[in-house]
Amino acid sequence: MKDTTQFGGFLFLLSLIGLCWTSVAFADDDNKVDVNTTGSQSNDSLVFNLTQIGYNNDTIFTLGGSSNSILIKQEGNNNEISFVDYWGSGEAWGGDLDGNNNALHFEQNCTRGSSCGKSDIGFHISGNDNSVRWGQGKTLANASDETFSLDSDEGGNHKLNLDIHGNNNSVAGFQRNGAQSQYSGHTATLYIYANDNSLWVKQENDGAKTLNYTSRTDDNTGHIVQMGSGSHTSTINLTGTYPSTLNLLQDSSTNQSYTLTQSCATAGGCTITMTQE
Repeated sequence: MKDTTQFGGFLFLLSLIGLCWTSVAFADDDNKVDVNTTGSQSNDSLVFNLTQIGYNNDTIFTLGGSSNSILIKQEGNNNEISFVDYWGSGEAWGGDLDGNNNALHFEQNCTRGSSCGKSDIGFHISGNDNSVRWGQGKTLANASDETFSLDSDEGGNHKLNLDIHGNNNSVAGFQRNGAQSQYSGHTATLYIYANDNSLWVKQENDGAKTLNYTSRTDDNTGHIVQMGSGSHTSTINLTGTYPSTLNLLQDSSTNQSYTLTQSCATAGGCTITMTQE
């Protein structure tokens, strides 16, 4: 079963001729798309490309803002891209995007049919000029890679909450499993609440990895990798006055864990390197 929708040029045309696109909602067998625009937001020059291939794939959120670009691709089944579940829809405050000139690229994939665990991506992003590229069950070669590669053995169970209240932030990363015929899910929660942050994250191989990241400081750079068959946990909070450069690697067959709270008072900034193997 295949449900493929490409809205980009159509929506752009509507904005040019002054019409108001308020809602798209349809389902093909068990795939569902329910995307609404808020009455208080123009959504001019919106580019929205959506492809869903498989079944039990859902795309549900409310849009606000203008000149935003959103690319979504979901393959296999039991994937959902929606608002952050514990906050609910952002329609009351302008939409789950509610910013301008943001570029979002999300892809999810599961190869195990009815055995696929549910994977979720939620986002809020109330800010401008942010770039987000995140895959679950797919991979990127590095932070600059713009093309996701399929993971040939993928069981799902991934969940990301993303909430950027700021401008000019760049986030890229992915989560995948199945490398050892085990399908433990990974979790990532990323809040930034600041400007000009750059973050690259990958969590792969098997064993629940779990990551939480909060910034609240401008100009941070983060590079985080959690790999190996062990179950790793990272909780990082960089709240402070000065930017930091963070490099964390946890790659082991045994369980690793790390918690860091950083408040840097060095005028030149701070550099942090943490390795557990």
